Amino acid sequence: MFFQILDILGTVAFAISGVLIALNKKMDPFGVLIIAFVTAVGGGSLRDVLIGIQPVFWMTNMTYVYVIFGATVFAIVLKSKLSYLRKSLFLFDTIGIGLYTVIGIEKGVIAGLHPIICIALGTITACFGGVIRDILCNEIPVIFRKEIYAIACIIGGLTYFLLREFTINNNVVFIIAGMIVIIIRLLAVKFKISLPSLYKENS
Repeated sequence: MFFQILDILGTVAFAISGVLIALNKKMDPFGVLIIAFVTAVGGGSLRDVLIGIQPVFWMTNMTYVYVIFGATVFAIVLKSKLSYLRKSLFLFDTIGIGLYTVIGIEKGVIAGLHPIICIALGTITACFGGVIRDILCNEIPVIFRKEIYAIACIIGGLTYFLLREFTINNNVVFIIAGMIVIIIRLLAVKFKISLPSLYKENS
């Protein structure tokens, strides 16, 4: 039940982040819904395909479809309240990657995969919905820029497996690992911490 709640919260967060960027691009209602949908389930769909789960999760559980529709309507109705659009997008995107990282990792653990592969699955689950969203919106995906994004997911994944070595309740492990991802992402943006550039800056 706890795992299901985390999954739904991650879906809501990513759907809203998709709506916000679609609104920023001035898309029509259908475009907004599509961007919300691919942002929310794109990473998880890729994860399920990779580990051989068919049909993918949202096709067998209509709750995800209803949640995405609801989150889309909610974000559109309250768009005037979300005056700081960029801040809102960043916040929901950050919450989404934190929740989806641990969800993806747990799916890998259930499938009996190596911890490194589980962390990769967590990162894919967290990041690739945003990659698809950004590509459809004609943006360079955040994961391919200097920002600390996928690195936060990887550190959260390492934390997850480290905590599993201790006698800690699984729900607590999920929460701590997800919060590590969120905190690293927030701190990286606040203090402008980024990966080193491979290119010389123009003078």
